[in-house]
Amino acid sequence: MFTYQVEPRFSETDALGHINNTVVPVWFEQGRMPIFQLFNPDLSLVKWNLILKKMEVDFVAQIYLFAPVEVRTSLSAVGNTSMTIHQEVWQKGQLVAQGDCVMVHFDYDKQSKAPIPDAVREKLLRHLA
Repeated sequence: MFTYQVEPRFSETDALGHINNTVVPVWFEQGRMPIFQLFNPDLSLVKWNLILKKMEVDFVAQIYLFAPVEVRTSLSAVGNTSMTIHQEVWQKGQLVAQGDCVMVHFDYDKQSKAPIPDAVREKLLRHLA
């Protein structure tokens, strides 16, 4: 599992005083950076090889300003060309949001999905929940 801490910013709140629902997918994307690096160690945009196919987010509880959150990222499935990533947001010891996304290993030159390299697959499987 990969984890990182976020300090919610004032600009991420909405009129109701809690973190806006548009913020969690941004946090999730940041939480996927270690996975991106398994495919593309230097994160070169010229060599980018992943695309987001699908994303779902469940908002379990309100998320508040002035309390750090932890984003947890793991894999729930690894296929031949794609993987399912599970992510959670925790605040004050409580699960406040969770979601799953499917990412596809993609060959931009051929404009088609591509097999996940064996060396990358081995590393991904270490984070299978």
